Amino acid sequence: MNSKFSKIGFVLAVAGSAVGLGNAWKFPTLVGQNGGSAFILLYLFLTLCVGFVVFLAELSIGKLSEKDPVNAYKNLAPEGKKAWGLAGFTMLGAILLLSFYSLVIAWIVKYAVFSALTLPSDIQSSAGEFSELVSNSPLLQLVCFTFVFFLVFYVVSKGIKNGIERLNVWMMPSLFILLVLMLFYALSKDGSLQALEFLFKPDFSKISVSSILEALGLAFFSLSLGVGTIITYSASLPDRTNFITSTLSIIFINILIGLMMGLIVFTFIFEFGADPTQQGPGLIFISLATLFAKLGVVGNILAVCFFVSLFFAGITSAISMIEPFAFYLINTFNFSRLKALVYIGVFVYILGVICILSSNQATAFTFFGDKSFFEVLDYLVQNIIMPIGGLCAAIFVGFVVKKEALQILFAPCMNSFFFELWYFFLRFIAPFIIILIAINSIYPLKQLL
Repeated sequence: MNSKFSKIGFVLAVAGSAVGLGNAWKFPTLVGQNGGSAFILLYLFLTLCVGFVVFLAELSIGKLSEKDPVNAYKNLAPEGKKAWGLAGFTMLGAILLLSFYSLVIAWIVKYAVFSALTLPSDIQSSAGEFSELVSNSPLLQLVCFTFVFFLVFYVVSKGIKNGIERLNVWMMPSLFILLVLMLFYALSKDGSLQALEFLFKPDFSKISVSSILEALGLAFFSLSLGVGTIITYSASLPDRTNFITSTLSIIFINILIGLMMGLIVFTFIFEFGADPTQQGPGLIFISLATLFAKLGVVGNILAVCFFVSLFFAGITSAISMIEPFAFYLINTFNFSRLKALVYIGVFVYILGVICILSSNQATAFTFFGDKSFFEVLDYLVQNIIMPIGGLCAAIFVGFVVKKEALQILFAPCMNSFFFELWYFFLRFIAPFIIILIAINSIYPLKQLL
């Protein structure tokens, strides 16, 4: 790669990758359902004990090798263990993720545009509108998906410095400013008091084994671990970067934006007496769109701002999903960046179109009984590929990479005591916890307890 991130560019790029659409519904919903700030404290603890540990492992693979995920594993593995290069192919999970993630961003584009004109007046019409979009509007979805697709690939075509960093340096502060403005407005509403209590009042009685496992999964997945993004971005990390402060900054930004989105969403949920336990896209596309309508013209403005902020969050995550495989094609086959992106783009576009057709009423088809192609890809990436990627990184750095090389890498920012503590957690704690997360994702452990 011909250019490197600046220090702030690296932090914003990785934060942009971590801050995604899940911040708008998954993070605040889990917080609200699992004891408010009690869950936040648990999440912070597990983020530092697991997410932080594996994040530094992936960062060390990228920085020591300055290669794409596949060649990074190959170059750092000793003779006779080059098969570790196969672990780098978990980066394909990011490509699969991009294909259906871009479709969700496409829905956001539709809502951002149409919210300026009209909003559904009640839950029934809102649910009907969303169902109509997903099940009966393939052309509209395709147009919005195509717009998102070309925007994302155009940014990545400009490279690390002029594409990925420049977009994040502009979009991440813009996202923060939009959310601050909306938060100030939300805090002026009566529902804000209930939202604050819902999110921050600690209720340790709601913490269960299920809560711990959900917090573990959130801590792991919210840092974009397991799909080669951190390895690839770290390969372009500037020298003399303080890895510890950079990583903690990324974690802080991710949590802060998650809480801000949570306060905004739940303020309006409580303001108009809607259901705060609704999860997933329905919370945004059905409930929130209806609630904004109750505010008249102000609601249209707020809706546009909110969906634009979601668009920013989605795009900064989406661009991070392409770079690992593009970097691999450039390094291994000497492709130009444009040629690599064309190969990846054709694959992503085809998968995205299949996702649209799979859910469309006229062309619907399912897998494993009742799973759409969208749901199959989601399950494969979240429950199988990402845990395998994180587990491989932890075992590889903990047991294969030379300890002396890691000590030299981290010496400027970590004393020997904290290094040994991190190394112990990496070797013995993180792999066990990742396996627990994977088992719980496939077959919830609470069913066994």
